[in-house]
Amino acid sequence: MTVLMKVLQVILALSVLILIHEAGHFLWARIFRIRVDKFFLFFDIGGVKLFSTRMEWFRRLVPAAKKWETEYGIGWLPLGGYCKIAGMIDESMDTEALKQPPQDWEFRTKPAWQRLLVMAGGVVNNFLLAMVLFMAILAIWGDSYVPNDSPVYVNELGEELGFRTGDRILLYDDYRPTDFLNLQADLVRRRVQKVTVLRGADTLALYMDQSMMSTILNTPGMFDIALPFVVDSIMATSPNQDLRKGDRIVGVDSLQTPYLQDAQRVLRAHPGENLPVQVLRGADTLSLALQVDTLGRLGVFFMNPALQHREYSLWESVPAGCSLAWNSVKGYVQDLKLVATPSTGAYKSVGSFIAIGQVFPEAWDWYRFLYILAMLSIMLGVMNLLPIPALDGGHIVFCLYEMLTGRKPSERFLTVAQLVGMALLLLLMFLAFGNDISRLIH
Repeated sequence: MTVLMKVLQVILALSVLILIHEAGHFLWARIFRIRVDKFFLFFDIGGVKLFSTRMEWFRRLVPAAKKWETEYGIGWLPLGGYCKIAGMIDESMDTEALKQPPQDWEFRTKPAWQRLLVMAGGVVNNFLLAMVLFMAILAIWGDSYVPNDSPVYVNELGEELGFRTGDRILLYDDYRPTDFLNLQADLVRRRVQKVTVLRGADTLALYMDQSMMSTILNTPGMFDIALPFVVDSIMATSPNQDLRKGDRIVGVDSLQTPYLQDAQRVLRAHPGENLPVQVLRGADTLSLALQVDTLGRLGVFFMNPALQHREYSLWESVPAGCSLAWNSVKGYVQDLKLVATPSTGAYKSVGSFIAIGQVFPEAWDWYRFLYILAMLSIMLGVMNLLPIPALDGGHIVFCLYEMLTGRKPSERFLTVAQLVGMALLLLLMFLAFGNDISRLIH
């Protein structure tokens, strides 16, 4: 059932993204009176279609469909979709129509600026969808975030780089990070040379070994929030009813545990045992004997003062949603730069539909689904802007070249460029699937 739920979410998300993207091309083509031969969700490789408006049963059901110049349908291969625009060299590689005399309703006969808008329409729709989704998320659920005003709890890699638990990160070179949850990502994205930290009352400079960037990127959890273990509430089923709200656990089994992670490590090492625990209650330090369950827990909820929440009105969500979308675009562009830099090892994180499926939750959650959908829409938009001939970005570059020079690339050149671009995309697809399979094996 878990796998089925993830698969359904992936198919639904991809369907929405494909339809929105291709609708951008379709609408601009129709605005400029360019004929659109086919509009398909998924690929109908080999002419196999799950649905088509050219099917006889549909034409009997909707007689007006016989006059539609565009065939709408659903293919069998859920790896994308397409909008086949008349007179355009695209992934179908249908060059027979180009041998005929140019027609007024063809893509190739339109001015470069109109062709540019047709090709940019899909990407624009992706970014607009992300902004609308972020606006809706902020207006309905608000925003929970962790500002960068808490000390860090570091793992072994963090200590190797010179960080210590309790440090507060102030600066990455000249950049002041504001989001605690992005500290590790920003460290790699910005290829930070110097980190300024506050350790106790001293301000120190840590110089980053650039050869470690790949390790940092592929070792999650380098920075956690160093939280004191302060009790927020006690579960009704917990045997530890002697605890009170506001109690701070500072020692477990004669070991000092200044932070939550320290206490959790000791508790997990003694499942099912009764342990002596030192508790700070107001100005008093108490010694209590507490029961640890079989999972190494005390049956209490802890306070997380680092987590902040902000509510947005409908009007406030508009600029905030646009800002969140823009920051997400910038972050993804930085990620692509890392992928294009082999020394970072970021190419190992490239994934396909398998990786996308693992991101979705096991049970339906509207918040997470819409947030993931918005991020995937941004990823699709940015990827399509890459200047690769088989992508929208490649077509846009050719249109800009024509507008600047007044010279239109030949159809032969566009055909060869399309083939080269498709080959590059196939290589990227093999890399993504290979990474996914490798992760599943290991």
